[in-house]
Amino acid sequence: MIKHKNIFQKITIALLFSVSVFAQKQARIVEDFNKNWNFKLGDYPEAVNANYNASDWKALQLPHDWSIEGAFDKDAKTKQAQGFLPAGKGWYRKVFTIPASWKSKTISIEFDGVFKNSEVFINGKSLGIRPNGYISFGYDLSPYLNYGQTNTIAVKVDNDAQPNSRWYTGSGIYRNVRLVTTEKLHVGKWGTFVTTPEVSTVKSKVHLEVTIDNDFDTAREFTFVTSILDVNNKEVANKISVEKIGAKTFETKVHNLEVLKPQLWNTENPYLYKVITKIYEKSVLVDNYETPLGFRFFNFDSEKGFSLNGVPTKIYGVCLHHDNGALGAVENIHAVRRKLTLMKEMGANAIRMSHNPHSLEMMQLCDEMGFIVQDEAFDVWKKKKVTNDYHKDWDAWHKQDLEDFIKRDRNHPSVMMWSIGNEIREQFDSTGIAITRELAKIVKSLDATRPVTSALTENVIEKNFIYQSGALDLLGFNYKHEEYKDFPTKFKGQKILASESVSALETRGHYDFPDGIKAWPTKYGAAFDGNADWTVSAYDQVKSYWGATHEENWKTIKSQDFMAGTFIWTGFDYIGEPDPYPFPARSSYFGIVDLAGLPKDVYYMYQSEWSNKTVLHILPHWNWKKDQEVEVWAYYNNADEVELFLNGKSLGKKSKQNDDLHISWHVKFEPGTLKAVSRKNGKVVLEKEIRTAGEASKLDLQADKTAIKNDTYDLVYVTVSMTDKDGNLVPNAMDLVNFEVTGGGKLVGVDNGYQANLDSFKANSCKLFNGKCIAIIQSNGKKESIKLKATAGNGISVSSIKISVN
Repeated sequence: MIKHKNIFQKITIALLFSVSVFAQKQARIVEDFNKNWNFKLGDYPEAVNANYNASDWKALQLPHDWSIEGAFDKDAKTKQAQGFLPAGKGWYRKVFTIPASWKSKTISIEFDGVFKNSEVFINGKSLGIRPNGYISFGYDLSPYLNYGQTNTIAVKVDNDAQPNSRWYTGSGIYRNVRLVTTEKLHVGKWGTFVTTPEVSTVKSKVHLEVTIDNDFDTAREFTFVTSILDVNNKEVANKISVEKIGAKTFETKVHNLEVLKPQLWNTENPYLYKVITKIYEKSVLVDNYETPLGFRFFNFDSEKGFSLNGVPTKIYGVCLHHDNGALGAVENIHAVRRKLTLMKEMGANAIRMSHNPHSLEMMQLCDEMGFIVQDEAFDVWKKKKVTNDYHKDWDAWHKQDLEDFIKRDRNHPSVMMWSIGNEIREQFDSTGIAITRELAKIVKSLDATRPVTSALTENVIEKNFIYQSGALDLLGFNYKHEEYKDFPTKFKGQKILASESVSALETRGHYDFPDGIKAWPTKYGAAFDGNADWTVSAYDQVKSYWGATHEENWKTIKSQDFMAGTFIWTGFDYIGEPDPYPFPARSSYFGIVDLAGLPKDVYYMYQSEWSNKTVLHILPHWNWKKDQEVEVWAYYNNADEVELFLNGKSLGKKSKQNDDLHISWHVKFEPGTLKAVSRKNGKVVLEKEIRTAGEASKLDLQADKTAIKNDTYDLVYVTVSMTDKDGNLVPNAMDLVNFEVTGGGKLVGVDNGYQANLDSFKANSCKLFNGKCIAIIQSNGKKESIKLKATAGNGISVSSIKISVN
């Protein structure tokens, strides 16, 4: 009898899947809703009306950030922390048509992020408000649509109350928008939750919970099918059941499955399966929904740190803010991929989402590229950090915001810890106990598979009420690296991570010869002997008063097994928070990579320590005054020694001693060639040369890809370098470069990484900074090759580059 039942089940599944081939495309329609919007800065409440005249509004494609389009202003209400860029109020408006035949369907709109205080209207009806600018949300449009006729959607965005953040936020509908059309019986929003109760390379168990929404006025019976597919779309497990659901309600249905010999997800091989959920009524497919799945298990240990799939693994992490440099807050998957690729090539294996929910694209790419994620919900609870921040919305919104955050991200295998806060002020009073317990309880009610942590600054137990709550599974500590050695005794039995570290300061390509480690300033508000041009030396010897140099921190983390790892502040420079300088400095100095995406020298220290790549990097450049004493540093690995040569003459061999992370020589400058040779067991491993550059002669253009799609989203980043006639970088070139883009692309951003550059990111020109800048080109939809022409005048030859368009 059992055998016959199994045969029947297999036949049923086969029939269901055969009928779905045609129906699948129509079962759930997810439409890009970014195009054909109109925007106007200011307050226009009458824009909700269908007959409103928006002919003078700007036509645009989302995502959009109006702040990045503005001018830097010393008196801007956003102040220094947000980069002196404008905020204010703005309205978006779109007219669209829904087919008359869709009246029987459920139609909703999904916003991935609107900064901030959004209110959405459909045909004059307010659907609701959402104060939090980082939370994804959606609304059911179905009851208010004009089927077969035009509809008007309007979105009010109010980012006027300032300051409301400690970093650049951007303003507007800065993430993607979708229109989702389903049958009335469908999987709910963020309606799946997949867990792996048992994981091994022999067999893994999968537990799937699916929330089904029934918008019908009657109860329904349906067939619930789950299929797990590998990377080749081959089915490796399935389950089928017949279910019932009441009228106008939602219910959770469960399937348990097994996958034999699964590939495990890890940071080197992030193998992803997908769970396909299908809902049938009378053999007709009415919904299909995809959920990512990665088989992995991990553990935090109080003595041994972190392990992934049973393998001891140090967390090599960086903190990232959400902005994309010259694009501002505009989210673009190609910008995010470039950012993560640079981090991956450096050797990073983890990202902390500072200090708020990041985009869907960021989460998806962390899954695909193999990053361990610390997903963070809040920078502020009830106690404020700045006048108009999230504390004003805490009481009314924190529960829903946290729940939505967990539901959206809990299926991502990259997420391995939930952070409920960063440097929270309630750490220092007893209210922190109750709030920590409340938040941890909310998280655990929705996902008990990952530890709850919070980024703490206070390591005196009597002063730390978040710790005293007892609700944290994992202790995250920010800074104070010199005190880590005492933690196993002070926090006996606790699992510990450096949730934020370093805060060192550098400007790419600028070198003040080292005279010891220094803090700029030495304490809050103290005067310091900075540079007149608002630069900081790229030697790793200047830090913030609360932080450490990169080497100081990494030596500490590296030597202490109980520390699960570290998250460096930060992987990239970001707009805002330009410590230690005032205006005109408008972006941070903390990044390992500058705002333009050009690595600083310390990038190669991490690459030599964190990656398997063979590294030999020498600094600084080799254009100085005759007989000037220059300190030459080398970062290297996979070698016993490095020998330095100047114009063919050996300046001696050096090796790292004890816990050194670099070696150095004092060299009197003479023009020519500086050459480093690394050796292992006497055999050459790598050679690197830096030559004295002659007069500027030409612009070298290097694109990060040779072809882009004509989809109006794809990006190409072009690095522009001034060289002499022999192709050597001219390291002090500051020429103005003018850009002209023709064909299937448009210029959407320029930058040179200089933290005090007040020129617009949206200009058609950019000054080189220390020999380099970038131009960002986006597809404009035309099926024509893109040509970028760059001119600098002053006898510099005109340069151009072509990018194919597919």
